[in-house]
Amino acid sequence: MDNQPSKHTSKKMVYLHIAEQGVVSKADLLSFINITTSTMNRLLEELIEENLIEESGLGPSKGGRKPILFQINPSYGYFFGLEISRFYSSLGLFDMQMNPKSFIRWRMDEDMTPEQFVKHVSQHIRSLLNDHRLEMKQVIGIGIGAVGPLDREKGIILKPLYFPAKGWTDISICSLMREATGIPSYLDNGANTALLGEHWAMRHEQLQHMLYVHAGVSLRSAMMSYGQIVHGTVDMEGSIGQMIIQTDGPRLQEQGNYGALEAFVSVQALEKQARSEAKMGRDELVSRYHAAPDKIQYDMLLRELSQDSPYALELFLRAARHFGIGLANLINVFHPETIILGGTLVNSHERFFQTAIEVAQKNTYYYPEYVPLFSKGLLKEDAVATGAALMVWKAMDI
Repeated sequence: MDNQPSKHTSKKMVYLHIAEQGVVSKADLLSFINITTSTMNRLLEELIEENLIEESGLGPSKGGRKPILFQINPSYGYFFGLEISRFYSSLGLFDMQMNPKSFIRWRMDEDMTPEQFVKHVSQHIRSLLNDHRLEMKQVIGIGIGAVGPLDREKGIILKPLYFPAKGWTDISICSLMREATGIPSYLDNGANTALLGEHWAMRHEQLQHMLYVHAGVSLRSAMMSYGQIVHGTVDMEGSIGQMIIQTDGPRLQEQGNYGALEAFVSVQALEKQARSEAKMGRDELVSRYHAAPDKIQYDMLLRELSQDSPYALELFLRAARHFGIGLANLINVFHPETIILGGTLVNSHERFFQTAIEVAQKNTYYYPEYVPLFSKGLLKEDAVATGAALMVWKAMDI
């Protein structure tokens, strides 16, 4: 039985392997892909003729001629990665080797409606291309990582909660971006693109099974199995927030589950708890910030935490312990090698991160024989935009 991949598949496999490794020889490629030497020669010739790859000097000799080394052509084309989030959004420009050429980040406020957002992004795109002396036709695509729920196939942001500006419902973001820039645009949820980005940054570790969990305004998650993002029949990015961890517990919103994780671990949950306790007589925040209980904001809690307020620390650590239970539930189902944690709560204080890990580990089945690695990732706040650009790069027709 012939197990050799088709020519088209082989060509893309060759290209992606060169990209992932950085610089490789033909012998390296032949050991990776089950094709004949003559077929490999033809594919390398085609890739060079199409300007997708280029020779990169000679490697060390192993007894004969020094082998020719190959790398992808970093200037063949460019990608934009766009993050659409509730607190901040960002835009990155990347070359073919996924090197970031520029990054721009801005706060999402009450004026950042979808129309204003698209105008803002398109202006930045033109500015960045001008700064790097690039033309619009050199851009292969825009990858968008956004908060859900989404319709990925149609490129629509459906009904996300908690945007400061109005109008973020049923937004055909891919169509709007293409109309504004002329560049093809592609959409996935931000948790998926963040995981793609972190997996790429850690590619030399050859990780196959990963979990990404973001704890911020909402709880978002993504899973990777055998190096591929797992997509459900519906966009399930925010479903982790509806994981029930206390059957008789509170709920955050009218449409949410009672005792759901989001009611204990989210920006809104912390604000709600602090406001409730202030109404019951806990007046540190009220007196310090001259604010009514209903006006207590997350920024105040962060400020208190940074100043080592015992009350703020206990509030965050209480959330961290609940977060650890939620993580343990996910780990016991998926058994990942690595769990990437992100979001404003995870980054609020090192003790939040460590407490969540400790609770998760204590409640992980097979612990300590099975100990997954916990990390804040390598790309951190750039992960969503990087992964969004990478999504377009991986989907590119070669």
